[in-house]
Amino acid sequence: MAVPKKKTSKSKRDKRKATWKRKAAFEAQKALSLGKSILTGRSKFVYPTAEAEEEEE
Repeated sequence: MAVPKKKTSKSKRDKRKATWKRKAAFEAQKALSLGKSILTGRSKFVYPTAEAEEEEE
């Protein structure tokens, strides 16, 4: 027989949301930082070009 689930407390709900938002904000900051460094030319990040992908195949 179906039984209703227990209600999640507000603090647990808020903690989960805060964790999710913190992770998302951190990833957004990393992406923005990488984009800025690529635009200024100071980046050590090497991203694949179309030519490099064709050579691998």
